[in-house]
Amino acid sequence: MKKILFYSVPVLISMIWLILTQQTCNPISIKGPEFLKFYLILVLGFYALVMVLKSFKGNSSKTMFYFMILILLLGIVKVIKGLIIGKPVGYLVVILIAEGVIILCQPGVKSNTKHKPI
Repeated sequence: MKKILFYSVPVLISMIWLILTQQTCNPISIKGPEFLKFYLILVLGFYALVMVLKSFKGNSSKTMFYFMILILLLGIVKVIKGLIIGKPVGYLVVILIAEGVIILCQPGVKSNTKHKPI
């Protein structure tokens, strides 16, 4: 439960920014530059928190991985929407590629199950 609260702090900060500046709770509905500001606040805040937590603990968790995937999926949905509308999505694609590389470079999460030899 503590991990979910830690990782939700950047999400809350970016949502508060979205509500205060754009008067909406839906990040998909906002236009390009405003979405990029929202998304950069979300991504940079999340990865800064991850780096701080890794410096103290040194391990990765499933919760962190799930938040990374959810943030990536939000960007992918916005890219698809931008492509359907016909808007330029270059900056967002670059951010998503960097995010994908970071996710792929994460070490695997160890499970607690013990396998019995046959």
